[in-house]
Amino acid sequence: MATENRINFWRRNAKVPGSVQPVYGAQHPPLDPRLRRTYPKDTKPKFNNLKSKKASSFHEFARSTNDAWDIDEEEDVDFLGLPAPTLSLPSGLHSTSTQNQQQNQAGDTETGVSQKLAAPRTEAQNLQDVQEEDAEGEHVNGKVVKSSSDAHLNTSSVRSTLQKQQSLPVRPIIPLVARMSDQNASGAPPMTVREKSRLDKFKQLLASPNTDLEELRKHSWSGIPREVRPITWRLLSGYLPANKERRELVLKRKREEYFGFIEQYYHSRTDEHYKDTYRQIHIDIPRTNPLIPLFQQPVVQEVFERILFIWAIRHPASGYVQGINDLVTPFFVVFLSEFVTEDVENFEVAALPLETQRNIEADSFWCMSKLLDGIQDNYTFAQPGIQNKVKALEELVSRIDEDIHNHFKRYEVEYLQFAFRWMNNLLMRELPLRCTIRLWDTYQAEAEGFSHFHLYVCSAFLIEWRKEILSMVDFQGLLMLLQNLPTIHWGNEEVGLLLAEAYRLKYMFADAPSHYKR
Repeated sequence: MATENRINFWRRNAKVPGSVQPVYGAQHPPLDPRLRRTYPKDTKPKFNNLKSKKASSFHEFARSTNDAWDIDEEEDVDFLGLPAPTLSLPSGLHSTSTQNQQQNQAGDTETGVSQKLAAPRTEAQNLQDVQEEDAEGEHVNGKVVKSSSDAHLNTSSVRSTLQKQQSLPVRPIIPLVARMSDQNASGAPPMTVREKSRLDKFKQLLASPNTDLEELRKHSWSGIPREVRPITWRLLSGYLPANKERRELVLKRKREEYFGFIEQYYHSRTDEHYKDTYRQIHIDIPRTNPLIPLFQQPVVQEVFERILFIWAIRHPASGYVQGINDLVTPFFVVFLSEFVTEDVENFEVAALPLETQRNIEADSFWCMSKLLDGIQDNYTFAQPGIQNKVKALEELVSRIDEDIHNHFKRYEVEYLQFAFRWMNNLLMRELPLRCTIRLWDTYQAEAEGFSHFHLYVCSAFLIEWRKEILSMVDFQGLLMLLQNLPTIHWGNEEVGLLLAEAYRLKYMFADAPSHYKR
């Protein structure tokens, strides 16, 4: 028992030097035991031996370090948080003494789980609860029990079971990081007067015979209302013309052209020349937003495979590169939301008419292609575009915040070690998808949003964590922070502030080369 406690302590205590901790990203947050089917094994805190004194032995201290984040290595992990089995109240509350003993054992186990999920309580509070139950007497549920400890176990069993029943999900639980709704989504509070006024302005611009794209960009910079985001993204990306009468004709022609590519090229995915490309795409697709059920649907994964394969063989200079798969998701979600009023992350795409599915797929392909046309040097051999952008980020940060720059140099942190992913995936691995969609509203509105303005967004994003960065005094701590920045609770307000700071930096440095470099 002592050996087991010692092993568990060194394995679970994050504050002990040398303990191994997994690295998570914005789209891969720490696993929550409340979202899992199974619960940690062999964790049975005993309440009948509570004492008012502090932990005086190593074993007591080791037990006190167990918390709700403990994960047994032998347990299966349920990433999607599927509904747990239905739990019922313990039976046999009025049965024989043998059944009472079994019930007490079950209550002991449930109490351990409840203790992990409940808010932390002090020993004094626990002791007070025991004393109050002692004062109530030996009767529990109309039955005389042997001792006050038995009474405590029985009532704890019922209480913990009720708590778990109340917390059982009716539908699959979607982690906060995976929720894609914004302030204009269904189920959100009614729009304010200002939001309604902005929506009316967008509708007025889009309804005009020739949409003023400059005016549309100006209004889109601070965010696009959900209702008009699909058509606005098509226009700002250059996929649709400004002339309203030509839009239907262009849409029909481009969609037919895309499915002509499918008929012409997709069968070659098994050819010797292309099979490695298709294999890599096939491996990467399930890894795309693994916490969101929408992207785990076979229909959606097949759509992504076709989009990425066709793009790769039509752009042989770069081909498919890991990271491009992430760039499809915002377009797919936005164009899907045009036909979905409920939560997009849970929607069954197969329920849509086939023609609608085909239109979403084709539009996602063409808009992603327009995006990549401006940053294709990010994905050619040796990825020179990313190398140059990371170097520019280093020079810019050295001018903006010399303390952070010198802190990285002191602990030998290279910008390429964390900023490569920021440039390769356009911060999609650092931000929840809902924030990426809001960020791309502004990128679409900027003349060179994805290729130029993104540099200033990354600079502002780095400075946002100034306090946390300067508090880290070792190489490992700095890298773990920079690869796991806590943006899980971010929303439109935080993204808006980030973009405002990025615009300020661009205004100060973009057209001032002497200020940009030392």
